[in-house]
Amino acid sequence: MASLATSMPALGQEGGDIVVTARRTEERLQDVPISITVFNQDQLQKRNVAVASDLAVYTPSLSVNTRYGPEKATFAIRGFNQDAAAAPTVGVYFADVVGVRAQGGTVSGNTVGAGSFTDLSNVQVLKGPQGTLFGRNTTGGSVLLVPAKPTDSLEGYVEGTYGNYDQKRVQAALNVPLADTFKVRLAVDRNKRDGFMRNRSGIGPDAYNDVDYTYGRLSIVADLTPELENYMIATYSHSDTNGYANHYDGCDRNAGDPRTIDPRTGRAYPLSRYYTATSACAQIDRQAARGDGPLDVDVSHPNPGIQIDLWQVINTTTWQASDTITIKNIASYGEYREKAAFQLYSDNFTVADTPVTRYYQGLGGPAPGRPYSNIRLGIQPGYDAAAGSTTTEELQVQGRSGDGKLTYVVGGYLEFSRPIGWNQQRTGISGNCSDPGTLSCVGGIPVSTTMPLPAAILSESRTQYKFDNHGVFAQGTYNFTNQLALTLGGRWTFDKIVGYSENNRRIYFSTPSATFLGSWTCNDNLNHPAPGAPNATPQNAVDLRANGGQISACGTQITAKTNKPTWLIDVDFKPTPDTLIYAKYSRGYRQGAVNFTNPGLETVGPEKVDAYEIGAKLSFRGSLPGYLNMAAFYNDFSNQQIFGALIAKQNSGLTGGAALINAGKSVIKGVEVDTGVTAFDLLRLSANYTYLDTELKELVPPALSPDSPFEQIIPRGTVGGPLTYSPKHRLTLSSDLTLPVDESLGEMTVGAIFTYTSSQMVDGNISIPGYSLLNLNAALNDVGGSGIDVVGFATNVTNKHYRVTTGGGYESYGILDFAYGPPRMYGVRVRYNFGS
Repeated sequence: MASLATSMPALGQEGGDIVVTARRTEERLQDVPISITVFNQDQLQKRNVAVASDLAVYTPSLSVNTRYGPEKATFAIRGFNQDAAAAPTVGVYFADVVGVRAQGGTVSGNTVGAGSFTDLSNVQVLKGPQGTLFGRNTTGGSVLLVPAKPTDSLEGYVEGTYGNYDQKRVQAALNVPLADTFKVRLAVDRNKRDGFMRNRSGIGPDAYNDVDYTYGRLSIVADLTPELENYMIATYSHSDTNGYANHYDGCDRNAGDPRTIDPRTGRAYPLSRYYTATSACAQIDRQAARGDGPLDVDVSHPNPGIQIDLWQVINTTTWQASDTITIKNIASYGEYREKAAFQLYSDNFTVADTPVTRYYQGLGGPAPGRPYSNIRLGIQPGYDAAAGSTTTEELQVQGRSGDGKLTYVVGGYLEFSRPIGWNQQRTGISGNCSDPGTLSCVGGIPVSTTMPLPAAILSESRTQYKFDNHGVFAQGTYNFTNQLALTLGGRWTFDKIVGYSENNRRIYFSTPSATFLGSWTCNDNLNHPAPGAPNATPQNAVDLRANGGQISACGTQITAKTNKPTWLIDVDFKPTPDTLIYAKYSRGYRQGAVNFTNPGLETVGPEKVDAYEIGAKLSFRGSLPGYLNMAAFYNDFSNQQIFGALIAKQNSGLTGGAALINAGKSVIKGVEVDTGVTAFDLLRLSANYTYLDTELKELVPPALSPDSPFEQIIPRGTVGGPLTYSPKHRLTLSSDLTLPVDESLGEMTVGAIFTYTSSQMVDGNISIPGYSLLNLNAALNDVGGSGIDVVGFATNVTNKHYRVTTGGGYESYGILDFAYGPPRMYGVRVRYNFGS
């Protein structure tokens, strides 16, 4: 996608030193009318970027949601967010190919595998809709990872890192030109680090939020003829961690008594919410009695883990058909598999001792002190929580007119994502399930006031999704003069989702006996009515442990199709070779979604944005070379996809949840400034700032049908308030100083990176405070001419404890749990470079 013409860090150099192909043709960064942040490999190393979520710390317009852990993170650019089951608002691309798609019960796929930031040429963050030239339509932007391409030199490196939390990382790359026309490059990365969230329950692992992955990449360039090149890349990533855990910081200490009426709804307060809220308060009291800190958690899952395997093969063929026409074909195939077992809300619950719980104990309910888990996800033997393959095919024709005034790209895009077996997972809800995957459940808390016996609900999700994303596109730039140019682009995208859910059902274990022959009913009581209703799906009382608990019923298929045009109009003016002023208008679009989790709310429609941007890019030469890039943007966002908390009807058999809905209209506006200067070839300074003003203009949830199991949808947000993951202010300051030491010793540099993020909403109605981070590094490169580099690094030097997201369970469960960012991390890195 792009190449660096120099090794100088991108944020502290003249923009003319970088060549990018953000518009699918090679251009100077300072000539591209797009707001772009670029990181080269040196910067990624200094920032210890290992997984995609690390990148957001240093990119002011880029935010990240790590609710389910960093390997399953989703991105937001300029306030455009992705919630579970939704299509991404930010496309993540590796070597021109979008991330492999998958859709499980929690966010899965659509990004690159752990370790993909190894041995890169650079990373580009493109801000704003990129719907004309890139594979999938997105409203927020794109993140482009550009791997180091095989070269003509025999060269490589071996690098080892050791840091606190027992971090051990080894990276290596070897480039071998087997012939003038055949070059090979191999890169590997093995990274392991203990978790920084200490588990105080005495159950399961000692710590969460660990790192443990293995990554490999093979790249081959074959020059078949002087005009025909074939470039093949094969990658593999395997990550196996304990997963994430959140710290409890709050609870609803005034949860409504389920024996009384809620005046807001006219119905009794939810029974399950009372139990979970009071249990959360008891967990917080235990934390306080122990003196727990923000990085202490209390999780009762005996065997948690998130295992992700991702592999992909990409083949790019480029034919220089003539002096003015280049034909490029990009084909890929990849697979994503995930197994996941974790405590969704990081709990270690016991029934609280209150007058209400004692009352229900008298009716046969659980005794105070009895353990249960709120929502525990288990691995079902023989199945993946998410598994999917993605095949892409893109044909581009790039050309220019004979007089050079017109440059253009036209092409077509095909993407087919298909299931690999079933996305299948069992989840224990409000019960004492040691392992939901193997049906190891006994009673928990009462399901309803009419059934106050201890009952575990085991929900089984068994789904398959097929995605088709196709498009035709064209974009061209016509230069009227050397100063004035017009760019027009258009794309028509065709999207189709076919979702099938089978056996999406609830299973009840309503006695303390582990040998109880449970009963089941379909989770979707709208398409499959419960026992007693007309046309009911029969309830079963069979031994669910026989035949693996498989009962073929509750099958539902949903097909959703959309097709939309997107476009771009851009005017560029260059009064001098080092000055670019541009203004553009574009239409962005994001497809809808299908999700079977919540009956009656399975589909969500597409959203669109009209985006307006003006910007300037200035380069400075002379004794203090540098650059200044500025952009102001205004986005009109409609039919917005957001999360809504669900309040279940009393005696529905459900405990609540969250659904993706079309409910919003928003305005997103802001300013971005990126500047840098180099003084005396010794000191490089840079600053990157984003001001973001987001406002929800309308928030109208869809109407619920009278037979819905839910009584209320509470959209996450407030009219007049901001969007989630949209801090108003984000700032990055960096400096790199080359110290005047004798050349025989090597090159010594020291650097500092300061980032500030203001407060932001992370769950509609919940905000987290702002925070500042300071990173330091010092390096001695090419020690004594040996080819050895030694680097010391420290991130979060002041050891700030800062929140980054929340589990989002307050409306449904009375829980306030927060994820915290990494504490102080430090270590030393030694690298040996060899070859020419």
